[in-house]
Amino acid sequence: KVRNGPEASLRRPPPPLDRRMRQPVLAAMLLGLASPSRGASLAAARASRALRVRSGRAFASASAVAKEPRFITTPIYYVNGQPHIGHVYTSLACDVVARFSRLDGHKVLFLTGTDEHGQKVEQSACKAGESPQDFADRVSDTFRALLPLYDFSADQFIRTTEARHKEAAAALWSALVESGDLYLGAYEGWYSVRDECFYTEEELVDGNAPTGAEVEWVAESSYFFRLSRYRQRLEEHILANPDFIGPASRRNEVLAFMRDGLRDLSVSRTTFSWGVPVPGPPPPDGLSHVMYVWLDALTNYLTALGYPDTEAADFRSFWPASLHVVGKDILRFHAIYWPAFLMAAGLPLPKRVFAHGWWMNEGEKMSKSVGNVVDPVALVQRYGPDPVRHFLLSDVTFGADGDFSEKKLVESSNAKLANELGNLAYRTLSFTQKQCGGAVPAPDAFSEDDLQLLAEAAALLPQLRTHVDSMALHRYSQGVSGLASAANRYIDVQAPWALKKSEPARMRTVLYVLIEVLRHLALYSQPVTPRIGAALLEQLGVPEGGGRSFAAVGEGSALQPGQPLPPPRIVFQRIEEVDEAEGGGEAPPPAAALTAALTAAEEAALVAEVGAAGERVRSLKASGAGSEEVGGAVATLLELKARLPPDHELNAKPAKKKKSKAAKA
Repeated sequence: KVRNGPEASLRRPPPPLDRRMRQPVLAAMLLGLASPSRGASLAAARASRALRVRSGRAFASASAVAKEPRFITTPIYYVNGQPHIGHVYTSLACDVVARFSRLDGHKVLFLTGTDEHGQKVEQSACKAGESPQDFADRVSDTFRALLPLYDFSADQFIRTTEARHKEAAAALWSALVESGDLYLGAYEGWYSVRDECFYTEEELVDGNAPTGAEVEWVAESSYFFRLSRYRQRLEEHILANPDFIGPASRRNEVLAFMRDGLRDLSVSRTTFSWGVPVPGPPPPDGLSHVMYVWLDALTNYLTALGYPDTEAADFRSFWPASLHVVGKDILRFHAIYWPAFLMAAGLPLPKRVFAHGWWMNEGEKMSKSVGNVVDPVALVQRYGPDPVRHFLLSDVTFGADGDFSEKKLVESSNAKLANELGNLAYRTLSFTQKQCGGAVPAPDAFSEDDLQLLAEAAALLPQLRTHVDSMALHRYSQGVSGLASAANRYIDVQAPWALKKSEPARMRTVLYVLIEVLRHLALYSQPVTPRIGAALLEQLGVPEGGGRSFAAVGEGSALQPGQPLPPPRIVFQRIEEVDEAEGGGEAPPPAAALTAALTAAEEAALVAEVGAAGERVRSLKASGAGSEEVGGAVATLLELKARLPPDHELNAKPAKKKKSKAAKA
C-alpha cells in the first residue's frame, strides 16, 4: 500500500557494536561462514540480535510480511503530438516505483498508454491528411517505442481506441445514468481544443487558458454530470485522507479550487464525431453525442483491469489503484473529476494521486517556437537510458519544477555513476582479482568500522522504502549515493593495497566488506539505473532470480568465500564529450559531451586542484607507495585535468627530448 509519510532523512550510521562482535568466530557466524559450538552459538545469536536492532532490523527479509498488490499508472498520453521529456519523466517515476515494489515483494501492475479521441486528434489527423485512426496508430507507436528505449517495465500499454476500452467507457457512462447524475442541457462557454478542457471567464489569463492555450467560445447541446453534487463528499474525503493528493502544495490547490463550489461538467460533444459514442437510446435533441474525452480517457484505469467485470481477477487484485502519477497541469481531472465519477458509479477511489512539476530548459519554458524542446529519443540515443534516468530523478525535488541541462546531466553521470560507484566497483574487484585469485575472499575478524559499514548498507533499505512510499523519489538516488560515498571513504581509510604484505588477513576482510557493500549498492541501483545494477550484480556473480530481490538484503544472502568472481570490467564509462552535430546514434555506450566553458574563477580553482593532485602523485611515488594507491591518485589527477579546456597549458603534451649523439653513443 502506498503511504505518504515524513521524508525520512538518512540517519547517522548505527553506533559500533560490543567488542565481542569482533571475534572471528562470531563474525563468521553472523555471515553463515562457520559452525560454532552451542555456547558460541548463543553468544552469536545475542550479537546478531543486537546488530539487527541497531541497524533498524535491516536484515529482516523483505518478503517476511505479505505485501499488498500495487497498481501504478501514468496518465495515458494524448496523441496530438510527439513524445517529449515530460512524458518520459512521468513514466520514469512510475517505473521506479514499480521496479522497487516488485523487488520489495509486491505484485505489481504498471499501466501506461495513449489517449486517442477528441477534437484535437481529429483536427491534427485532418492536417496530416490521415484518418483519425491511422493518425492515432502512427503517433501511439512513438509513445510505445519509448518503453524499450528507456527500459520502462510497463505491464500493459492501453489505447482508448481498443474495443475493450470502448466497452468499459460505455459501461461507466451507463453507471452514471443509473445514479441519476447525467442530464441533457446546453453548454455555452470557453473551451480549449488543445487542453480538451472547459474554462470559466475567471480562469482565463490574457484571453487564453491558464496553460497558455487558445480558447474558443462554444455553444452546443451537451450532457452534464452533476459534479456540484459531489463537492462536499470529495472535500471530506481529501481532508480525511491527507495522502490522497500529493504533494501537499497540490492538495491545497485542489481544495482552494473547490472552495467556491463546483459547477456541473459538460461530458459530451456534438460538434465532432471522433470519440466513444454515448450509449443508450437517441437523446431528445436528436443529435449524435460522443463522450467528453476526459471521461473517456480516465476510464482506461478501469479498462485495464477488466471493467465492467468487477469480479475479474485483476480488478479484484488491483482496484482501487495504488498510485496515479500525473503532471500538475492535469491534476484537476484526476483529483476532482475522476473521484467524482467513481463516487457516482459506486466504485472505490484510488489511494493516491501525485502531481509532479514541469521541466524547463536552461531556465526557459520548453517551446517548439523557441526551439529548446528536448527530444527524448535523441537524448537516450546519445547517453543511454541509465544516465538520463539517474539525472531526471536525482537533480530535482520530485513534485517541483526542474531545469533541464545536458551539462548537469553529464556532470551528474560522471560524478555519481562513473566515479563514485563505477570507480569503487572497478578498484575493489580488480584488486580482488589480483590478490584473491578471482574469488570472494574469506574474512577474518571484523572491526567496528567493518560492522558499521555492513549495518549501514543493510539499514538503507527501510529508508529507501520510505522515500518511495512518500514519493520523495529524488531522495532515493541520494540515499544510494550516500552509501557509495561511505564505501569510498572506507576504502581510502582502510587502504587494502597497503595491507597485502603486512596484514593479508586484514586485506581480505576489507575486500570482503567492500564486496558485500557493492552487492547492496547493486541491489538498490536496480530501480533507477537497472542496467548498471544488473551489470554490477553480474560482476559479483549473483545469478538472476531471488538473489537480486530485496529479500537478499542483509546477512542471509551474503556472498560465500571462495565463490568465483567474473573478470572485472567497468560498469559505466565516463561521458567525455558530445558532438552537437550528431543527431543521435546507438544507445549505450553513451557518446561524449562537450565540456562547458569555465569562468575565470572556476578555472583558477580547478588549476589549484590539479596542482594539489599532482603533488599527491609525486609524494606517493617518492614514498614508495603501492601501485594501486598511486594508480588511484593518478586517475584523480587525470579526471581533474580532463575538466580543463583542451588547449589549456596543463593539458599540453611535453615535447619529446631528442637524445644527443653523445647520449646515443
